[in-house]
Amino acid sequence: MKDKIVLAYSGGLDTSVIIPWLKDNYDCEVIAVVVNVGQKEDFKSVEEKAYLIGASKFYAIDKTEEFVEEYVFPTLKMGGVYENKYLLGTAMARPVITKALVEIAQKEKAKYIAHGATGKGNDQVRFELGVKALDPTIEIIAPWRIWDIKSREEEIAYLEEKGITLPFPKKSPYSRDENIFHISHEGFDLELPENEPNYDNILQWTNTVENAPDKGEYIKLEFIKGIPVKLNDETLSGSEIISKLNKIGGLHGIGILDMVENRLVGMKSRGVYETPGGTILFYAHEELERLCLDKDTAHMKQLLSQEFSKLIYNGKWFTTLRKSLSAFGDITQEYVTGEVKIKLYKGNMILAGCKSPYSLHSESFSTFEGDNVYNQKDAEGFINLFGLPLKIESLLKRPVKLHE
Repeated sequence: MKDKIVLAYSGGLDTSVIIPWLKDNYDCEVIAVVVNVGQKEDFKSVEEKAYLIGASKFYAIDKTEEFVEEYVFPTLKMGGVYENKYLLGTAMARPVITKALVEIAQKEKAKYIAHGATGKGNDQVRFELGVKALDPTIEIIAPWRIWDIKSREEEIAYLEEKGITLPFPKKSPYSRDENIFHISHEGFDLELPENEPNYDNILQWTNTVENAPDKGEYIKLEFIKGIPVKLNDETLSGSEIISKLNKIGGLHGIGILDMVENRLVGMKSRGVYETPGGTILFYAHEELERLCLDKDTAHMKQLLSQEFSKLIYNGKWFTTLRKSLSAFGDITQEYVTGEVKIKLYKGNMILAGCKSPYSLHSESFSTFEGDNVYNQKDAEGFINLFGLPLKIESLLKRPVKLHE
């Protein structure tokens, strides 16, 4: 009986070449698995292609809602933003994809999981750390780290040698990754940071600022315990909220990001990201937290969110530390409930009001008018004690006058 390999399959040229290559080099059955995390794809066409190329079995698994509820929203609650810019759209999707691959591998009693990530990127680490965490008995095959194929032309030639002449659409000059939360663009002219992105050729979801409407639009988001539950007073699922915000935000040019980031493997890379709905959600959530979190918790959360973001970016979703930080995030969100109103206008998000039944902002305490809850004379004693270390240090450092 032949061993089985579960392949993370997309239907593109790269993973299509991997199917016959695996059969040639490992003499195994290849099971192609597509994990739907909200990308726009004709999955029936992908299935037909997989069988024509030589897959013994095909799975298309919809994990969109799980991706949003169990990966995106925990990251939202922790304010996970890598290097203060990247909203982790690709990094968050890899663990849910890996989990699905492992589930199929266990079901099929497969010995291997294969992926089409290159040896230069982050995804190879994210996939493989996930497999090691979920089932360390499964072995990994990464063809791009093994084979001699170096170009699209060589991939096509390899397929033709096998008698496979399926049409593959002309490849965009950009390398793209899409899910319900974002779409990324890398390569081609973006590899030179001095080049201004040609947004008319790059953008798929989002208007440029120039093409955005001349009239702004107000939206209202309602959160319960840090999770968005309503958009413009309509109760929706997590994926529905993100999908609608993608359209609204994309119309107004929200969420376009041009970034040079530090990859896990040690090099810098430049990419353009479109995250219209996610950008709005993170902005609204942060503004609501300003009302609901006490100062010490808010400041500590800012520090821990950086560590959380690095864990996600580096493929460590299934670690004890990530779970512990998520538990911290859950506790901080207990009272992050309320409404946020935002005006969207030509790439800008303008806060138009925020309210919560658990708001820690008190007009009676913070008012500049007369009040009965704060004795301003108390400030003198506080300042004396708060400044005591400074006063003692200054006194000790005063120059000593020596007797002549």
